[in-house]
Amino acid sequence: MKTSVACSLYLLIDANINCIFMMDCKILHPVKTEKQIMENSMPEDDPNCNSDTHQENSGIRRWGPNHAGAKELASYYTKGKRLQEIISVVSCLTLMAINFIHLLYHFQSSKCSYILIASLCGIITADFLSGLVHWAADTWGSVDLPIIGKAFIRPFREHHIDPTAITRHDFIETNGDNFMVTIPSLAYMSYQFFSYPSDKIQELYNWNCYLFLLALFVATTNQIHKCSHTYFGLPRWVTLLQDCHIILPQRHHRIHHVAPHETYFCITTGWLNYPLEKFRFWETWETIIEAMTGCKPRADDMKWAQKRPQS
Repeated sequence: MKTSVACSLYLLIDANINCIFMMDCKILHPVKTEKQIMENSMPEDDPNCNSDTHQENSGIRRWGPNHAGAKELASYYTKGKRLQEIISVVSCLTLMAINFIHLLYHFQSSKCSYILIASLCGIITADFLSGLVHWAADTWGSVDLPIIGKAFIRPFREHHIDPTAITRHDFIETNGDNFMVTIPSLAYMSYQFFSYPSDKIQELYNWNCYLFLLALFVATTNQIHKCSHTYFGLPRWVTLLQDCHIILPQRHHRIHHVAPHETYFCITTGWLNYPLEKFRFWETWETIIEAMTGCKPRADDMKWAQKRPQS
């Protein structure tokens, strides 16, 4: 009798699992197929090379550091830009240390549940903001724009034609701009800790935990992004976080690097990529902006991708 009940229960569970699996196959179908990924993205597990199938009609590599556009864009990295990144990293780390010490000092055990919620909200917000900035810089603007072009848009253009260039960047170059973005909010938080009375600090504690964790996740986003392009030598704890999709996995991010790079922009965890794609979030905004301005999405990106060596 027990065996019969157990068998019936097993068959019921198995049927439900198969039903859910079939629903997943219909609803959660892949945004890009394996064929699209192989034919229209750089095979990064063979670093900075292109497979033979990409070389049939051209002696020029489509991706990598030998690409004419990649070489030119890399040459725009200046000493002034390097100085800005160093100042940003030092300032951000200093402010983070100050704020973390104050958060610990004012910590109360009754706030643990709020801190966990703040952590989750910080991760999700950082993931969305990483997608928003990534989409804006990938899709609009030009390297020729004054000030911001060569300083901030250039790395996005370089990344699409030499994706593993980021793996050859040191800590400063990889993270300088992301650290810079967090400085205003961290500086204001430090001002609060030094000037507000204790009761006011307690009143703002949950909000400041959220802002601090948001700043932490924003600051580390490009380091996470770098790990998603690093196929060799990553620490085991990093690959474990990738495998669990707690941070951006390599295979997930490959979908963004299928030309013309029009999807999966979120690069902190990548959790929001699928729902945003299914709601056509980026596509809708691109249609609205193009209708209002006449600007074509990713026109500048395509220009650099099609660069050829000067004869």
